[in-house]
Amino acid sequence: MKQATHHLTLEPRGRGLFEVTDEIAAWLAGQSVDEGLLTLFIPHTSASILIQENADPDVRRDIETFFANLVPEGAGLYRHTAEGPDDMPAHIKGALTQTQLAIPVSGGRMSLGTWQGIYLFEHRARALRRQLILHLIGE
Repeated sequence: MKQATHHLTLEPRGRGLFEVTDEIAAWLAGQSVDEGLLTLFIPHTSASILIQENADPDVRRDIETFFANLVPEGAGLYRHTAEGPDDMPAHIKGALTQTQLAIPVSGGRMSLGTWQGIYLFEHRARALRRQLILHLIGE
């Protein structure tokens, strides 16, 4: 059984959903593991990761709009505003989404559906460098 860990640095982009499937697939391709499990973890409280459709960009925009309406920014709505008006809304959005994904690996590739991609969901308006920790176990 082989194991490998990698810290993928995601460059600052600001608020939104950003596909990172290709970066993860490129790392996985160099690991010489045919069957296994890939775990992804984002060690941040104001960003998350998710699997979502990657064919129609309207899906991405609709998700972003939905979360903006669900968790609005605004003066007087939250006590925690240490880093600005998007600080607490970003934490709430992070709590409602995911910080970890487990993806089966088969034939040396992630077993994603035809229209699925992996996304960094950045909840802060300002651009922040993010880390994604990849852990692979398999043979």
